[in-house]
Amino acid sequence: MTLLTTTSFDPASQAVHAVVIGASAGGVDALMKVLVGLPASFNLPIMVVLHLPEDKPSRLPEILAYRLKVRVCEAMDKQPIEPGTVYVAPTGYHLSVESDHSLSLSGEDPVNYSRPSIDVLMVSAADAYGPGLVGILLTGANHDGAQGMARIKARGGWTVVQNPEQAQSNTMPLAAIRQQAPDLILSLSDIHALLLKLGREKP
Repeated sequence: MTLLTTTSFDPASQAVHAVVIGASAGGVDALMKVLVGLPASFNLPIMVVLHLPEDKPSRLPEILAYRLKVRVCEAMDKQPIEPGTVYVAPTGYHLSVESDHSLSLSGEDPVNYSRPSIDVLMVSAADAYGPGLVGILLTGANHDGAQGMARIKARGGWTVVQNPEQAQSNTMPLAAIRQQAPDLILSLSDIHALLLKLGREKP
């Protein structure tokens, strides 16, 4: 199932400067299918929020770093965002993007019962990058991310949702689709292929 709702979307020529990805239940496997295989030359930053329990540190950066060719790190406060790097939100902190394209962490109250919240990351990134942002929402069991995807669309960015028929938990993709029709609804393999096109070095 592929739904293209914005016919002007052209992955080969769109000026994309950053990618944000949100996931919850079933998200580790989904992230692996989306990110593993990106080449070391991949030239975009990717910020990732995955809902995880707050009572222990996340091993996601370690797991991704072992499998990915691109650089992976746990996001740090005031860290400049650099191309070709995957930034993973730490447990227990909201991850935001500042106007100067640096990262910030905060311990404010959970949003949609989640900290880190996908909405917090996506809303801030949409404001920082505008039309240069691609938002990707994967499997999940709550409504986190729907508002964030709508903000990305409102700021001129592009929105991609995992096909809910193929998601381990379809609540999150369906909530985003109902909030505002995304530009693309894709399988995980097609999202991976899209990232390959977006992150290719331009001549």
